Amino acid sequence: MVNKEIKIIAPGRTCLFGDHQDYLGLPVIACAIDRCIRLTAIPNDEEVFRIKMYDINTFRDIPISEDFAQLEARDYFGSALRVLKREGCLPYKGYDVTISGNIPINSGNSSSSAVLLAWIYFLVEAFGVKGTVTPEFLAELGYRAEILEHKEPGGMMDHFSIAVGGVVKIDTKAPFKCDALTAKLDGMVTGVSGVPKETVGLLARVKGNAEEAIRIILGRFKDFDIAKATVSDIEKYKPFLPKELMPYFAAAIENHEITQLALVEFQKPVLNSEEIGRLMTVHHTILRDKLKITVPKIDAMIDTVMQQGAYGAKIVGSGGGGSIVVLTEPGTENNIAEALLSVGAKEAYPIQVDTGLRSQIMADSN
Repeated sequence: MVNKEIKIIAPGRTCLFGDHQDYLGLPVIACAIDRCIRLTAIPNDEEVFRIKMYDINTFRDIPISEDFAQLEARDYFGSALRVLKREGCLPYKGYDVTISGNIPINSGNSSSSAVLLAWIYFLVEAFGVKGTVTPEFLAELGYRAEILEHKEPGGMMDHFSIAVGGVVKIDTKAPFKCDALTAKLDGMVTGVSGVPKETVGLLARVKGNAEEAIRIILGRFKDFDIAKATVSDIEKYKPFLPKELMPYFAAAIENHEITQLALVEFQKPVLNSEEIGRLMTVHHTILRDKLKITVPKIDAMIDTVMQQGAYGAKIVGSGGGGSIVVLTEPGTENNIAEALLSVGAKEAYPIQVDTGLRSQIMADSN
């Protein structure tokens, strides 16, 4: 526990493989990126957290005694406090908290999860918890605060990739597991469409339909396991599913197979970036054609970078807008970014893999 200034850096993240897979208990390959949220907290003489988020012109005071017996929708500050108090993190003094960053908002790069994890790590550093603090522990706290407390339809990809950092494979079926992939990944570009992504409604549609399809198949085939199903099995199960659910069922199996193929590539001594890019584009095609989560501007951006010679590209996050991630030959990132801007991208810039959630305490521990 400390009594002076605390600084937290929480990176954004991009998903390379496994979009719309984590809530099905299927693995994901993602990485933290060098766009971040910065939280600075300075003790005050009041029993209040005074939170200032200048980037979005939002200001809030939270009494340290507030128990949040009732939560407002998407109040992650409140849900985090509720989760942490169960872990023995009991605020006893107030702080002035300033939060800012350069992760584009509502773009699919997890700005909201980064804010949440910065807030959680600050509270842990300021007031302690009962257990051992590890990146995985912080990630699970974030998942509980954002998804379980609010009964939202998402998964834990954002929290683990931000907290752990680097390129990671996340096993999203309990007990959750996060493994570092050490292959060097260069040549990434983010393109922000400027079309606000749709999160809760779109996730509810895609997740609900995928889960319903799996439930129907399990009703007829008791030993069915989505994690063991192969693309060749799709035709076997097709007669038992309503036509409208087939795309969601097939996409789950096909995207899982692509993630497995990508994992093989990431585990080789030298990363074949061209093959990783090809698999990313195949993944995007399934997200576009079967799950219908893209918009025309996203598709135009991806067509443009592929015409410019990029290795591959895909939409990032829940979809309905947001951003794309591009993999290209190192040294050509700026050309790709310029091409994206030329077709109307709101922002486009090279990105690098980030080391993950971290803190800097500006005082000796008491």
